[in-house]
Amino acid sequence: MNTGFFKPPEGTDLSNWRESPYSRWTFQNVRELIPSAVIAARTNASPIPQALGKTPDLSGLHPYEDAGLEAFLVDTHTDSLVILHRGNKVWQWQADHCDRSRPHIVFSVSKSISAMLAGILVDQGAVEVDRTVSHYLPGTRDSAYADCTVQHVLDMTVALDFKEEYLNPSGDYFRYRNATGWNPVDQTKGRNALEVFLYSLGKADFEHGEIFNYKSPNSDLLGLLIERAGGMSFAELLSEYIWQPMGAESDGYVTVDREMLARAAGGICITIDDLARFGDLVMNQGAIGGTQIIPQGWITDTLTQSNPVAWSKGDMINLLPKGAYRNKWYQIGDSDRCFMALGIHGQWLYVNPTTSVVIAKLSSQPDPVNETLDLQHLKVFNHLSKGFSWT
Repeated sequence: MNTGFFKPPEGTDLSNWRESPYSRWTFQNVRELIPSAVIAARTNASPIPQALGKTPDLSGLHPYEDAGLEAFLVDTHTDSLVILHRGNKVWQWQADHCDRSRPHIVFSVSKSISAMLAGILVDQGAVEVDRTVSHYLPGTRDSAYADCTVQHVLDMTVALDFKEEYLNPSGDYFRYRNATGWNPVDQTKGRNALEVFLYSLGKADFEHGEIFNYKSPNSDLLGLLIERAGGMSFAELLSEYIWQPMGAESDGYVTVDREMLARAAGGICITIDDLARFGDLVMNQGAIGGTQIIPQGWITDTLTQSNPVAWSKGDMINLLPKGAYRNKWYQIGDSDRCFMALGIHGQWLYVNPTTSVVIAKLSSQPDPVNETLDLQHLKVFNHLSKGFSWT
């Protein structure tokens, strides 16, 4: 770890925090720029058991068969990586600029974490997935969400008229980030809070449930619904129902807007070890040491009840031609039943339940989305989880 990296690069501010080279610092220090709420961990948590000393083998995997895994990690702007096998840490790596003890933003991996929290509320009877969103959030009655179900929101099949264009300086996504507090805003002109923005979104010209339609506001709406149904803030619910029971070692946090609504779609910040621990929890059907934390039925539903027809009509079919999406998790569609969570700028949580391998990767990739790099990641993770023996 480069201890001198605690100071931000000169000129770092809210206008450039998602850009390189600032992001190498800001992605580990988001709360220095954006208001946040703490996701409290236990005070007596134990570290992940260590079984270090293995050497990952990338033989036969072009172009890294000779250079090795570290070259791949450097090329893909990795901040830190952890590999677990059967709950033990078998390999880890971090860049010189990275402090693995500091929470790192996971962007859209936040969606997958939020969906597991939703599953707990469903199990408690506080949320019913077949009810309309407007049943829980009456303010949506004049929006695209008026007649969609909670399950449509979970599966990204809402017919939402919204363009997911991360780099557009004036479009839907720019206005969305203004509402979340992620962009600088001219205070003389004011801005809508996130809830008001969500209620303003209109319906697209197709029906709910027909198409996998990846739109991040769906997941912030889910976070709002979770708060209203759960009777506590998103951060408090996540701490009480998942973070503390699973034995997270470190407090996390989630960014909030000016009305303290959590950015459930992309604002969760956690350490690499706790990200890996969460992946291990999901791989083990939501249980740790005989204690069921996430309902097993919810995880089974997540991994088996996707809609492949809706997925085939969506715009991510090239990334996962045999894949699917359910409850904000991706199924890869291979023989090992691998699944994953994915965030922009190179955040990954890859799980192989057949070989009991979990791979967590945090990055400061300059491009929000790079399909070439994503496909390379899938090759490497497939190789590491299947082709290399961790025994």
